Amino acid sequence: MQQGSITNIHIARVKETPSDPVQEATAISNQGLEGDRSCKPGALRQVLVMDKETLDEMDLKPGQIKENITTTGLDLSKTEAGQVFFIGDDVTMEIVGECEPCGKMDVIRPGLRERIDHRRGMLATVINGGSIKVGDSIRLEP
Repeated sequence: MQQGSITNIHIARVKETPSDPVQEATAISNQGLEGDRSCKPGALRQVLVMDKETLDEMDLKPGQIKENITTTGLDLSKTEAGQVFFIGDDVTMEIVGECEPCGKMDVIRPGLRERIDHRRGMLATVINGGSIKVGDSIRLEP
């Protein structure tokens, strides 16, 4: 089992605008993070989880590539669709697959789309909702 912690949480309220950093968010079962524009019943793109180690390597700031949850201590590149992770004591999410980088990555920095390919983080759906906050533990089941 891999274990790490949440370093940042961002809510993307409006398309084409920067995400809002928050200290706490509410995960809603089968929808996503409350207030996020991707929070929709049954959506597969509910939550984007990214590791800070990759962001640091690419000289990016948390939230800059529109991830909702930034972690430290988890190697997301070794995760697969169907794996479940636990945040704190109550919240569980299931990985549905990797997030393909879009052309907006090259707006951040020319060439970033190609460089971040297969490393932009993992999309997840909320199984059991609840409150999440910066500093919470995050555990990934094998």
